[in-house]
Amino acid sequence: MAPSIIIIYNPAARRASRKQIDAARTFLEQRGFSTEVLCTEKSSDAEAFARQISGQIPCQINGQGLGQMRQDKPHMVIAAGGDGTINEVINGMACSDVPVGVLPLGTTNVLAREIYEDHHQDAILARIISGSARRVSLGQITCYPGGKPLSRYFILMAGIGFDGQAVRDINLPLKKYTGPVAYVLSGLRTLLNYAPEELVLTMDGREVRGYAAIIGNVSRYGGNFRITPDARIYEPFLYACIFQGRKRADLLRYVFLMSFGRHIRERDVVYTRAEEITITGSSPVQIDGDYFGMADAKITVAKDVISLIC
Repeated sequence: MAPSIIIIYNPAARRASRKQIDAARTFLEQRGFSTEVLCTEKSSDAEAFARQISGQIPCQINGQGLGQMRQDKPHMVIAAGGDGTINEVINGMACSDVPVGVLPLGTTNVLAREIYEDHHQDAILARIISGSARRVSLGQITCYPGGKPLSRYFILMAGIGFDGQAVRDINLPLKKYTGPVAYVLSGLRTLLNYAPEELVLTMDGREVRGYAAIIGNVSRYGGNFRITPDARIYEPFLYACIFQGRKRADLLRYVFLMSFGRHIRERDVVYTRAEEITITGSSPVQIDGDYFGMADAKITVAKDVISLIC
């Protein structure tokens, strides 16, 4: 029997097309794999599919599904979509030994930029089927809406403050058609109304105050910006970049310096490695490019919880 690959496909991803998925299936089947495509229709479908594959839940979504709880594990799962789809899949596959590959079809495709050198689809698929799976660590964030803990893994980053607000307020239909432009416009609107609240971050026992923070599990952010340049997906550490200026001029200075990778040299920027971070304050939080909730929050390292093909 041919080894099976399940593709969890988000057709709403900005660069998605059925033609691409059909081409991917042809590529894989010509190399001896059987393939199955599960197509999402709304947020949370990808995570539900992944949970079923990993053996956590049975499900039928949009008339699709894998029927009875699988006894045979697939050879691998491929998350075909943007970073939000990948976030859902890794949350569904966490603690499973089924490897996960990434076929980038989204707006910025940060994870793909981090782990692949060649971004052509055939090259990525060749890398997926020939590469080795490695256990990687994730960030795990907990917020407390209504006083009850709500936790989720992130594979890229968590953004608190300006970053979280810009993501929260983004125009989703505009994002579908313009991609990064929607983030820029949301950022400009956020800048015009910028009135940040102070955050208190305690990182492995060290207290730092600021008005915005990026907590990185990878080096890249928003494409090829390297806000946490020392972060590596294979290492069980997070890197925190805390911005202590509260004026619009400070924020514009940070953005300008990020373009050259010089922001961490500023005296009002704290850059440090950490395994546990608590955040006190009332600010929006985004993870992997999607709005998550409001701080207060706690962020920890979840070590070796997913097998990533890279």
